[in-house]
Amino acid sequence: MKRTIRTALLVVAAFAAACAPRERTFVLLATNDMHAKIQRFPQLAAAVEACRDTAQVILVDAGDRWTGNAYVDMAPVPGMPIIALMNRLGYDVATLGNHEFDRGQAYLGRMLDSMRFAVVCANVVSDTTTFPQLPPYVVVERDGVRFGFVGAVTNYEGPGYPAGNAASYAGLRFPDPQREALRCAAELRPRVDVLVLVSHMGDDRDAELLAAGTPYDAVIGGHTHKVRDTVVGGTLLTQTGKDLRSVGAMTVRMKGRRIAGIDYRVVPLEGYAPDPAYELMVAEAYDDPALNAPVGDFARAAGKWGLANWMAAAVADEGDAEVGFYHIGGVRLDTLPAGGVSTARIYDLEPFGTQVAVMRMTPADMRRMIVTKYNDEENRKEAHRIDLVSTTPYTIVTDAADSALDVRFPALREGRTYRVAVSDYVFRNYKGLNYADGAILDERVADELLDELEDEGTIVPDNRPRQRIARP
Repeated sequence: MKRTIRTALLVVAAFAAACAPRERTFVLLATNDMHAKIQRFPQLAAAVEACRDTAQVILVDAGDRWTGNAYVDMAPVPGMPIIALMNRLGYDVATLGNHEFDRGQAYLGRMLDSMRFAVVCANVVSDTTTFPQLPPYVVVERDGVRFGFVGAVTNYEGPGYPAGNAASYAGLRFPDPQREALRCAAELRPRVDVLVLVSHMGDDRDAELLAAGTPYDAVIGGHTHKVRDTVVGGTLLTQTGKDLRSVGAMTVRMKGRRIAGIDYRVVPLEGYAPDPAYELMVAEAYDDPALNAPVGDFARAAGKWGLANWMAAAVADEGDAEVGFYHIGGVRLDTLPAGGVSTARIYDLEPFGTQVAVMRMTPADMRRMIVTKYNDEENRKEAHRIDLVSTTPYTIVTDAADSALDVRFPALREGRTYRVAVSDYVFRNYKGLNYADGAILDERVADELLDELEDEGTIVPDNRPRQRIARP
């Protein structure tokens, strides 16, 4: 009798084991802040296809797909080379970054028609005919498992809209991204098995959202160009850096409709042999004689400071100004090597079509501009750092809490008014500006840099910082 009962129990256990849901593996491959670096796309394609050979893949992008490569940004249809590559590779879902708006919302509205993947954003509201109202989220199903993706974009830098010129956002509203992310999570959670936030808020804002706990299972992030692989409030927070150097690989293991585990790693792309078909597409985009033509030379390598110093001097020269300022966020290359410099590299350095602006300011006015920027708690991405590189030396004096208290200008005379040149981005968007006789000139920064290269032949960059922070 005991043997019969034991046998029956074994049969029941074996039957239960046979009927238990098998564990299935899905991989979410993620990019962010590619900034049109299509030269690395063939390696990305190879990595994606290798993963598709072994697992079910969902391909996701967290924004800023263009601005940063002249061969994309100045293509016959600007931005199209990166979109064509993404379409061919079969991206599934993406959200908006602030740089998607660089050419204005009407242009972005037209470009959305070319994207053969879902573009979602929960916190953009359109009242215009030029920009379609985007869905806040999308559900992607794989092998019966439902993945929900909610999109969100920063509104902190404007403030009230993403970083960029206010004119690009006329007629659009950008409600609080954290609030909208939570609202959409509450709507979508009952309908999906895995819930993911695709965020272009920045890792600091993502961490704020997650700290109190949310219904999200993971965040695929962007905007701050960080590499993140951490857990905040029980939710996985990720980001892959910038410029398509790596791809994020999030492995989701499912038992039935229940998550059995989520793992993540950042995978460098340099180890992958490029896919030949994508190499050909990139080569065609780079076949532009006008952009490839050399203009001049750099006598030695220029780092970020050397490039920023050069750009500050260039706006001062073009504006016939005594003092020039250039914001470090507008310096889009980290370095330029010694040797020949092509037209394309100058447009990579300054891809925005930025114009020169001039005004009259006293040292007190300049001090107010610098201190306000340093202490900006809304646009944290550009705060608590030397944001304005200048032709004139200065020192920011801070307190123990890293708040700017004063700015010392050893080469300027207090009370005197100086002619000052800046980028039109600073002129249009920075708070704390006090000036007289302000105007935007019909002169582009990139054109001035090209003219200097052509006229001088060889540039000797000055890589020494002229600005410093004095901390207690």
